[in-house]
Amino acid sequence: MKNFKTLRFLDFFRGLFERFGINYTVMRKILTVKLTMDGRRTPTIFNQQAKKKKKPEENGFIKSLGMYVLLSLMLIPFVVLEHSLLYQMSIFYGIVMFLVMTSMISDFSNVLLDVRDKGILLTKPVDKKTLNVAKTVHICIYLVFLTAALTAVPIVIGTFRHGILFLLLSIISLILVNLFIVVLTAIIYYFILRFFDGEKLKDIINYVQIGLSISIAVGYQVLARAFSFVDMKITFTPSWWQFFIPPIWFGAPYEIFLKQHSDGYLVSFSLVALVIPIVSIIIYTRMMPSFERNLQKLTNNSGGSKRRERTWKNGLVKVICRNNEERIFFRFADHMMRNEREFRLKVYPALGLSLVFPFIFLFNEIQMNSYAHMVSSKWYLSIYFSCLMIPNAITMLKYSGKYKGAWIYQTAPIHNLAPFYSSVLKVFIVNLFLPVYIVLSAIFIAIFGVKIIDDLLVVFVSAILYTVICSNYLKGTLPFSESFEDALQSGGLKVILASLCIAAFTGIHFAVTLIPYGVPLYLILLVAATIFSWKLAYKTVWDFK
Repeated sequence: MKNFKTLRFLDFFRGLFERFGINYTVMRKILTVKLTMDGRRTPTIFNQQAKKKKKPEENGFIKSLGMYVLLSLMLIPFVVLEHSLLYQMSIFYGIVMFLVMTSMISDFSNVLLDVRDKGILLTKPVDKKTLNVAKTVHICIYLVFLTAALTAVPIVIGTFRHGILFLLLSIISLILVNLFIVVLTAIIYYFILRFFDGEKLKDIINYVQIGLSISIAVGYQVLARAFSFVDMKITFTPSWWQFFIPPIWFGAPYEIFLKQHSDGYLVSFSLVALVIPIVSIIIYTRMMPSFERNLQKLTNNSGGSKRRERTWKNGLVKVICRNNEERIFFRFADHMMRNEREFRLKVYPALGLSLVFPFIFLFNEIQMNSYAHMVSSKWYLSIYFSCLMIPNAITMLKYSGKYKGAWIYQTAPIHNLAPFYSSVLKVFIVNLFLPVYIVLSAIFIAIFGVKIIDDLLVVFVSAILYTVICSNYLKGTLPFSESFEDALQSGGLKVILASLCIAAFTGIHFAVTLIPYGVPLYLILLVAATIFSWKLAYKTVWDFK
């Protein structure tokens, strides 16, 4: 097998692992297998339409890091300016922790919660401690790559700006940040695993991920409000509640060592930044055996919550599906989406962000002006931010944990895929987007009044049209026919570019509100354009038989 550079670097710490009772030789072999498998792309059941040729050992995650390098460019101003290093580096670490923990929840939770390798490895001369540490190191390796892609460029520029001490502080802080994120996620899952069992446990984990996403977004806003602007200067008033905001912990050492501004609060924040990750990793190692025992509950299907078909959905299917074939496809896609836990693992966190993002902009407006000013303005258009979930969710529709069953498409008496594609998108709209839209609409009507109902209808029709636009990601690939192992190669840059369409829809909507009767006329045009686009999009779907 390939001798990975990552593992050659890990060899320098062999003595440290062995001091803690880890069989380093066995752990290294496990990691070699895991990294090798990560680099292998499982072939899909069909070699459809111009698939790109890839090298056998090419790792899609490593290729996808280019997107994070582009995102890192927005962090450069925070390391270049010198107004307040505490503020700048707290925001810097707030953004880094937001992006890394979001990725941890969506992409690495399935690794942390994986129990499949135990049935193979624990029957061999491999102790549980070594296997558990191998799993943690496996996650940390990818988090290091992710963190490096996000921070390498800003840190290099910051080193030229502030000196070598800035580099040393950043390396130590980022190591502690990654340890803190991994352990915090594991501890949260530990308490969930302890109190729930069977199928209910698997469902609750998905909802906890929504809660984590919302907490991260809200926490980032609380971080920004820990500072205030007075006479164009950033001021910081220490308070006890700031000890619950981790980015401030990691921003404090820069103010102490680079600005020589030391007081009791800054020293305390710095000590917390050092002590909490170390203590948390000690707690994690102590509770790891119990955590791994509780993980076995994920293989327990007892206490299953049997889902019943809802009457309203049966009625809705008859309205939105034109024929029996499309209704059958709708029920099939509905079943797949509701039962694919890995799909929910990757998509549900975005649902949480879609719920909270519109309100973040409303709160910012209230802080800058007033509630009365916001209600009389056009800030209800911030509901468009709920559509940011659409590109990622549509991209995920081609993946499935049961992708090997895609042979059924070849054997079934299907000659036209158009009803299948349209049904999958209708299920997405009904199951995922519509609940978020209804909740947000009810709250926005309570805030802005019934005068915005026609605007909300425009937003809904725009979202359907936007879904059709994003559905081009599915062309040439059958829904649920590829492995989730390929999801890291799904083209993050294309998703970002598709997200820019939201700005276009928002801008057009804002413009028509300035025209008398502009919104109703725009709604009629949107409905016509959406119907035409929906029919045109699926006339071009090829006959695969």
